[in-house]
Amino acid sequence: MPLGIIGFGRLGALLTRHLAADCAIKVHEKRPGFAASIKAAGGEPASLAEVCRQDVVVPCVPIAGFEGVLRQVRGLLRPGTLVVDVCSVKERPVRLMKALLPRAVEILATHPNFGPDSAAESLGGRQVAVCRVRIAPERYRRVKAFLERKGLELVEMTPKEHDKRMASSLLLTHFIGRALVGFGARPTGMDTEGFKRLLRILQTVSNDSWQLFEDMNRYNAYAPAMRRRFQASLRSVDRRVSR
Repeated sequence: MPLGIIGFGRLGALLTRHLAADCAIKVHEKRPGFAASIKAAGGEPASLAEVCRQDVVVPCVPIAGFEGVLRQVRGLLRPGTLVVDVCSVKERPVRLMKALLPRAVEILATHPNFGPDSAAESLGGRQVAVCRVRIAPERYRRVKAFLERKGLELVEMTPKEHDKRMASSLLLTHFIGRALVGFGARPTGMDTEGFKRLLRILQTVSNDSWQLFEDMNRYNAYAPAMRRRFQASLRSVDRRVSR
């Protein structure tokens, strides 16, 4: 399956490495100096136009830059191309893809519920949220079968359902993690098991960029309500122990 990946950040590199055994992968990275790393991961450095001529095109770019990339590629995509997004929010990317991509282009919205740390060795047992947007049933069946052969578990849902769930899980975890980083949480030398589990959250958020954290909160419509509920809960707990 000819596959094109736009962006060789942490996720783009991970997907290239894990899928190169099954796909001929062309990778476009606008930043200079990545050709050797792309080849080492099993991909072939390519221009944006070359990437867009592949059967499947996967933009692996920050959420804030997703619209700009769609505007760049919409005139380069061939009829019948499948565009698969991997953003960690779904409502906004789906709206953009439906509005900006040609009708002859198929669309599948996904969110790999893992990252370069949790899936460093294998995709086996990892989850992918999938929103069917505009894709022929037979093609969807083939894509689903391919991902399942890689050991992935597909969870089908609507973009709205995805963003609601993520606000109360992924975003909440990252919000707590960033707060712990700011608090200065670190090993003390006599840590409880509960505290050790908290510290593992720090490792997860520290390896992800601030841009990802900010974009997840900015573009998920349910993030502000989650933050307000969580902060209200903290204040309630604080009042109780301050009596």
